[in-house]
Amino acid sequence: MSTPVVALIGRPNVGKSALFNRIVGANSAIVTDEPGTTRDRHFARAEWGGKGFWLVDTGGLVEDSDLPMNVEIRRQVGEAIEEADLLLFVVDAKTGLTPSDYRIAEILRESKRPWVLVANKVDDPSSTDFYEFYNLGAGDPIPVSAANGKGSGDLLDAVVERIPESPIEEQPGLRVAVIGRPNVGKSSIVNRLLGEERLVVAEEAGTTRDAIDAPLVYHGHPMIFVDTAGLRRQSKVDDGIEFYSSLRTRRAIERADICVLVLDAVEGMHVQDLKIAALAWEAGRGLIVVVNKWDLKEKDDKTAPHFQKEAAEKAPFLGFVPFLFTSAVTGQRVTRILDEVLAVDEERRKRIPTSEVNETLKALLARRQPPQAAGRDVRLNYATQVEVAPPVIAVFGNHPDLVQEHYVRYLHNGFRAAWGFTGSPLLVVMRGKAA
Repeated sequence: MSTPVVALIGRPNVGKSALFNRIVGANSAIVTDEPGTTRDRHFARAEWGGKGFWLVDTGGLVEDSDLPMNVEIRRQVGEAIEEADLLLFVVDAKTGLTPSDYRIAEILRESKRPWVLVANKVDDPSSTDFYEFYNLGAGDPIPVSAANGKGSGDLLDAVVERIPESPIEEQPGLRVAVIGRPNVGKSSIVNRLLGEERLVVAEEAGTTRDAIDAPLVYHGHPMIFVDTAGLRRQSKVDDGIEFYSSLRTRRAIERADICVLVLDAVEGMHVQDLKIAALAWEAGRGLIVVVNKWDLKEKDDKTAPHFQKEAAEKAPFLGFVPFLFTSAVTGQRVTRILDEVLAVDEERRKRIPTSEVNETLKALLARRQPPQAAGRDVRLNYATQVEVAPPVIAVFGNHPDLVQEHYVRYLHNGFRAAWGFTGSPLLVVMRGKAA
């Protein structure tokens, strides 16, 4: 049985994102006093009373605005309603009942979806501030305070009573973070992969502000694609929302198994692209580079290899990373991203038998011995792979602290030449001989 979906619906600034954070137990959605902070559907796993469900935070519904972003949010909220097994209609007890609340209640009635009325910002459970919401004819409002957590247990009890049974998924899937600078086409790539317009795509840079989770299954392999806000240079991160978006992108990288770095083919690789790639690589994540908008690039049969070579000259680790040249608009080679994700995941989980590691070490030593330190005989005795995802190879010797960095790189390149580990960092550590 598929995991149930519970969606938070309401007008702007009623505290949907704060309630989302309270339920999932983390500051996962950006919360500010600025209306309209949440733009896309925001997915997160939640659990209560042994039941698991997807919780979806949505943008605030503004019914009487023709502004393009408000129109787009209305479309996104409509899709969230269509997908949901249960809707939580959040209202603001401090502000009181508004004409917008009446209109949203009508939308929910027309949807034929089950829904629960949630009166937020009720800090005192004995308060009668929320009683006027009975006028919506939606039954008993459940009073909560997302700020201090009061009433959240009662709300979650009501949620799990109304959603279908679903087992808790211990491992929901391979986590893939789609990262890059603003406006390079990250959301368009993810939308192509999902086969629907799930993420807001607009000409305005920075449309995606949170890290958005979107599940899919490819050839029997469950994946969670995370479309992240674009990382700008730190000097340009000048307001609170941009700061938190940047922070959440970094957290998305930390939580990911594999990162897909999206570049703009026309603009080429910027210094900021290299920094973002390094963030993922240094965090030990698998990495794939997707050069988007390839259909707009003037090119010949040497353009792609030249692009890749230039990137590796700027950051040598990119020489170990697969590059894909795609167009989200035409769909060119986009589905190959999924094949590459599975291939990189297999590479980063590869385990080499100790006997094979030692044979390769022996061959590398025969070709070049480690430089000797003054008055010290530096010897390397044996090696073994001690970790996967990412792979770590430990090399044991009598003076590990005297092995120079350039020789460690020589061993690293030799091991990588033998086994690939394409798209994955490979760490070579020097250790003293076991007693």
